[in-house]
Amino acid sequence: QVQLVESGGRLVQPGDSLRLSCAASGRTYISYGWFRQAPGKEREFVAAISRSGAKTNSADSVKGRFTISRENAKNTVYLQMNSLKAEDTAVYYCAGRDATWSPGTVFNQRYEYSVWGQGTQVTVSS
Repeated sequence: QVQLVESGGRLVQPGDSLRLSCAASGRTYISYGWFRQAPGKEREFVAAISRSGAKTNSADSVKGRFTISRENAKNTVYLQMNSLKAEDTAVYYCAGRDATWSPGTVFNQRYEYSVWGQGTQVTVSS
């Protein structure tokens, strides 16, 4: 059973950069996604990366600002967030799913993921 642990969330100012990390333990033939949930809103897709790392996808709201990457040797996925805005404030969740037979597939939907981290709070405020 895979376990995911996020880290890196904190209070930052608009325009700042921040990098979130998600470390996986256990089974590691997985694809990753980042989702976020703001107060009073549904959890939404942010970015995803295939098991091979060759393919990524991101939400329109973060394109050009956020980058997802992975370091397979460390079983870790990252979310580099630049030019942060107040509307990026949310709890950010890392998600994982088995991708043993689909190394090149990017999964964008919540229901496609079977394992979730506990979340890390990102607050963007002056």
